[in-house]
Amino acid sequence: MGMVISFLKGLAEKIAKENKLKLYIGGLIITFIVVSLSGISGWIIERLFLFFEIKTPILSTLFFAFILSSSLASRSLSSSILQIINLMKKENHSDNLNNLRKKLSLIVGRDVQNLDINEILRASAETASENSVDGIFAPLFWIFLGTIFWEFNQSMPGPLAMSWIFKASSTIDSMLGYKEGKLKWLGFIGAKLDDLMVWIPSRLVLITLPFCCKTKHSIFKTIRDSWKDGINYSSPNSGISEAIFAYCAEVRMGGVNYYKGEKKIKPIIAESCPIASTNSVKKILNLNLRLQILWLIIFCFIIKSINL
Repeated sequence: MGMVISFLKGLAEKIAKENKLKLYIGGLIITFIVVSLSGISGWIIERLFLFFEIKTPILSTLFFAFILSSSLASRSLSSSILQIINLMKKENHSDNLNNLRKKLSLIVGRDVQNLDINEILRASAETASENSVDGIFAPLFWIFLGTIFWEFNQSMPGPLAMSWIFKASSTIDSMLGYKEGKLKWLGFIGAKLDDLMVWIPSRLVLITLPFCCKTKHSIFKTIRDSWKDGINYSSPNSGISEAIFAYCAEVRMGGVNYYKGEKKIKPIIAESCPIASTNSVKKILNLNLRLQILWLIIFCFIIKSINL
């Protein structure tokens, strides 16, 4: 996906030059091509799986599950965060800041060269919260939806096709969805499509995550406070994602960040909670795992109900 996006980006910029309308149209064409190719590729693999499942059910199912797992970033996200946490424990903080910053730069978009330990922990907590929705629960939602489609008609796009369609929009947003230079127009369509595809999953996480933890307040109040804080973010989804994890893990998020030298102030979330610590970051990862299990249980129940 990345290679195709890079090639089409260079081609669109070469043709459109500084013309805003042409850049918009170029972004629309890039989004259409990448999303379509991803969905069709997934659909073709699904057809092969359904065909070979009859002859070699175990082998074909394992192979299909292996390919499907490429849509989920659960292991890579947890591993990246835990590397930072473990590095803090093993080595002296003051002598190891550069190494910690380097590890952090691989998973966050903000400038990291001047971050201290507290800011590194805050960044870890925030990216663990936001990326859990983008990298795990949003693709899980589309996998679930594709599986439900199959329950009605196996000619429809299934779990792999739907998850790859989402991953295509997410990759386009990651590569082109910046409000700077030509990307402000070239990446507009892809960014909006990604926002649209994460909109429902982020709100499902908002509703379901409080059932996976014990907080000082009721589930209703936790959801209400998270919505109140998260909706202030410029993104329609990331603020809500961070807020519900902040309240459930009881850790304060938000504050001053720098992106390519430009200062940006994010609204404070869960202001009454303590600042991020290694324990609170681990708690977010633990909540992440619990919610995955809860979603799988709910999904199995829904599928069983459809089959009755």
